[in-house]
Amino acid sequence: MRRGIAAAGSLIVDTIKLIDAYPKPGTLANIRGISQCVGGLAANTLIDIAVIDGCIPLASLGMIGDDDLGGLIMRTLERYGVDTSRIIFSEHPTSFTDVMNDMSNGERTFFHERGANARFGIEDIDFDALDAEYFHIGYALLLDKFDADDPEYGTVMARALHKARESGMKTSLDVVSENSGRFRKIVTPSLKYCTNVIINELEAGLITEIPPRNADGRVIMANLRAICEKIKSLGVEQNVVIHMPECGVATGGDGEFSAVGSYELPAGYIKGSVGAGDAFCAGMLYSIYKGFDMPRALKFANGAAALCLSRENAIDGMGSAADIEALDFPRRTLIF
Repeated sequence: MRRGIAAAGSLIVDTIKLIDAYPKPGTLANIRGISQCVGGLAANTLIDIAVIDGCIPLASLGMIGDDDLGGLIMRTLERYGVDTSRIIFSEHPTSFTDVMNDMSNGERTFFHERGANARFGIEDIDFDALDAEYFHIGYALLLDKFDADDPEYGTVMARALHKARESGMKTSLDVVSENSGRFRKIVTPSLKYCTNVIINELEAGLITEIPPRNADGRVIMANLRAICEKIKSLGVEQNVVIHMPECGVATGGDGEFSAVGSYELPAGYIKGSVGAGDAFCAGMLYSIYKGFDMPRALKFANGAAALCLSRENAIDGMGSAADIEALDFPRRTLIF
């Protein structure tokens, strides 16, 4: 019987630099603090799930360099009980990101080196040997070999998801928020091989070309429903889930649309937003794995993201399932 969750893809070390404000070109910003932490989907999402519930088997698949940063990733994953036996060592350096965290508003800007992640490919995954129930992969648009064209499936990422489904696993995909002309070309072919898709509103808007916000930046709830329905029509088997600071929304396997407002967090609570999307995704994957109904799943995933926001890095803020369920901040009111 299949059990657990395997996550394949980006393995990164984040160097987080607290700056007093993001500078305009040609000006200076002060660095007020520096910290280092693992990052990337194949680390963050699994570590968050491990903290939420230590009884779920978890496996990370990816490629790192035989260097200090790679060693940090391995030690951290193993400390949380994640199976690292399928991580491959490369002659290329471990991928890293310099994260500029603006202390004035909590926003962050990323400077990324693809490193070994760019060399990780479908040939590095033995799908038949994986006994996980769920296979989660990403980030699309950051994994060069998976983003490559495939004559049959459109992209190698789509082929990988198809192979995972064929081997008996349920599948999900995550992407990065790249506002470019290649977004739809790379992401869309994978959707028909996804059991679930969990992305943010910018990414969902790029897939569908339906704006999630109006000119004033306010969320258009009617458009979010249309976006979910459009993505589901592109082949997603069960759940299309979209997260954003204001709320989480979803169209489930039954076609029902759900929306849950995010927590109204007190002043000073947010220390950084690095990894908040991965935390939401971890909370949603856990909820789906446990069979929560969608309103409860959205509430739980929003709670996981809220805990992540309480620390500067991607993993230190996460708590147990009981900690997430115990959150009692007020929720945003949604206007339809």
